[in-house]
Amino acid sequence: MNGVRHFLLALQFFTRVPVTGPLAGWVGFSPAMLRASAAHFPGVGWLVGAVAAGVFCIAQAGLPGFAGALAAAALSTIATVLMTGAFHEDGLADVADGLGGSADRARALEIMKDSRIGAFGAIALVLALGLKVLLLGALAGQGVPTVVLALVSAHVLSRLAPLFLIRWLPYVGDENAASKSKPLADAIGNGALLVGVAWSLPAMGWLVMTQGAMRGLAPVLLCALAAWLVARLLRRRLRGFTGDGLGATQQVCELAIYLALAWRA
Repeated sequence: MNGVRHFLLALQFFTRVPVTGPLAGWVGFSPAMLRASAAHFPGVGWLVGAVAAGVFCIAQAGLPGFAGALAAAALSTIATVLMTGAFHEDGLADVADGLGGSADRARALEIMKDSRIGAFGAIALVLALGLKVLLLGALAGQGVPTVVLALVSAHVLSRLAPLFLIRWLPYVGDENAASKSKPLADAIGNGALLVGVAWSLPAMGWLVMTQGAMRGLAPVLLCALAAWLVARLLRRRLRGFTGDGLGATQQVCELAIYLALAWRA
């Protein structure tokens, strides 16, 4: 039952899905529980991906042509932003502002704590959201089932990648109580990492079964490469990860999976 409680806590923390009343009382809360819930981050991706796919399918059914596919992709993206409270998009914008705004580590971290969005953050958001819509529109040319596969697998696997950053990089974010990732400051164990992998394996299997071994593994490999590049950048510039860095990793990896599936061999 602890696994169910940890999953519901992850759902409460990483989305706007309400876990309230008696259910919230049963789930409970502690910093240790929140750290344990991080293992279920990919599990949250199954729900977010399912909602994204459902919105896309409904919109695409009534909106014909390529313009309709782009509109469906935009509506699907809006649904995920609303569902997660732009949690990860906010991280991407903050990282872009911090790393783009200063070459000095301390100053970059200070900029990332600022709630205001700067030029680098705005540009990063526009480019990321625009590219997401365009890639999903391109995937629609391969059929709606491919878009559903892309949305679900991307939301699951892109949420596995940040767990490796938590496991292997030191936390360098703000240690005060307001920091959204402070409970994740202690590295997760191998057991938690295995839980995250277990959540992700069905998505990998789905990719291979429907796309073939080579094409099915390409999104997984490009996602891993994207995560490694972000981790390398964070270690070089900040000497560790922050909560914003985890959000940025999820966004970059999600885009990498769409790109790999949309790319024509």
